[in-house]
Amino acid sequence: MTTPVRPSTPHADGQTDRPQRTRIAPALCALVLTLGHLATAYMTLLAYAADPAGPWDSETVAHSNFASGTALALTAVVTGLSWVFVKADWLRRWWYMVPSALAVAAVLRLTLLAPEL
Repeated sequence: MTTPVRPSTPHADGQTDRPQRTRIAPALCALVLTLGHLATAYMTLLAYAADPAGPWDSETVAHSNFASGTALALTAVVTGLSWVFVKADWLRRWWYMVPSALAVAAVLRLTLLAPEL
């Protein structure tokens, strides 16, 4: 037999009577997304840090493209996780902004700001 769930009622200070476990889920989701954002930002930074030494240095260009592509793949994964966490009402919609900005930076590095040979 299940016990009925009591709706949360707001107090004068704006807090509700939620169980402790409902506060842990948003914190864990935020931690997972933050780690994903850090990994994506690191790969994007590596892509921008790659600067060819001259016209013969095609390896550095390839490394920059690989780092940008990896950053885009990580952005897709983190965006999917963000969608799941926002849909479950564990996080707010502003969590979409970080992977969007990182995706724009990675695409710019692959296209307009690509290192030239």
